[in-house]
Amino acid sequence: MNKLIELKGVTAGYENKIVLRNISLDVEEKDFLGIIGPNGGGKTTLLKVILGLLPPEQGTIRFFLDGEETEKLKIGYLPQMSNIDRKFPISVHEVVASGLASEKPRFRGYRPEQLQRVDEVIRQMGLEDLRKRSIAELSGGQLQRVLLGRSIVSHPHVLILDEPNSYVDKRFESKFYQLLTEINRESAIILVSHDIGTVLSMVKNIACVNETLHYHSGADVSADWLNEKYACPIELVGHGNLPHRVLKNHEHCSE
Repeated sequence: MNKLIELKGVTAGYENKIVLRNISLDVEEKDFLGIIGPNGGGKTTLLKVILGLLPPEQGTIRFFLDGEETEKLKIGYLPQMSNIDRKFPISVHEVVASGLASEKPRFRGYRPEQLQRVDEVIRQMGLEDLRKRSIAELSGGQLQRVLLGRSIVSHPHVLILDEPNSYVDKRFESKFYQLLTEINRESAIILVSHDIGTVLSMVKNIACVNETLHYHSGADVSADWLNEKYACPIELVGHGNLPHRVLKNHEHCSE
């Protein structure tokens, strides 16, 4: 399998504070990588490095397509709900279509094939009846579907999801994870979450970020591995199709 992203020896942070130290990571085509770690461990900083929002202080990040190095990839991004201005006067259709903005000629409308793609994604997200609705009128789960639609409408090589379960509509939860499985047939996915149980039930590989990065091939990880890499004692408890996590008592870990 060809790799899409290569981080080698990356150190990154803000002002005089190092958040990530000497990390290396490969993300391959159609990978489904779960990124876990304690609060403040560097998960969001790692995303910023991959998205090009934070240049590394040391090390390199490289992108590849079909085995050849390329300047950039198409990356879809589903941010945390707290970063969304729900009062902005824009419709469901306009939000989804904005995922194609970089492909639209300046001062021109979308091409017919692009509008067809937008309509297909709106149907895929089950939003047909809401396509003209303002996002201010949507529930959290509906808005999540809109933002997911925006992030995949361009057929990205990589889809990055930052704590998607922080605002998941429980009525849509099972469908949401089913959609991710479908999307993963075409795109690699990087899923960042503090909910370890959900991550382990979904992904193909795991990276634990706690200033450094520890990679685990496969999602069948032991509690001992998690305890060591997290630096906090963790107990996993299965619960239906979507297991949840339970943290044991610990005083030395920041949450």
